[in-house]
Amino acid sequence: MFSSGQLIFALLFFVAFVIIISIQYRKDLKLHKRYYKGTVWILIAFIGFIAMLATVKFLFM
Repeated sequence: MFSSGQLIFALLFFVAFVIIISIQYRKDLKLHKRYYKGTVWILIAFIGFIAMLATVKFLFM
């Protein structure tokens, strides 16, 4: 397994990583809203396509 020092390092690294990522996301939020307007529809279409494939596979199984 892991030593206690390794577990503490992993926990601190994870917390610092999440904090830094959230700060950077907030700084870039204006750019995301400006340049990536229609990406929600692409995500919905992708999820719908995967759901359709799963349905077809389930029906013909």
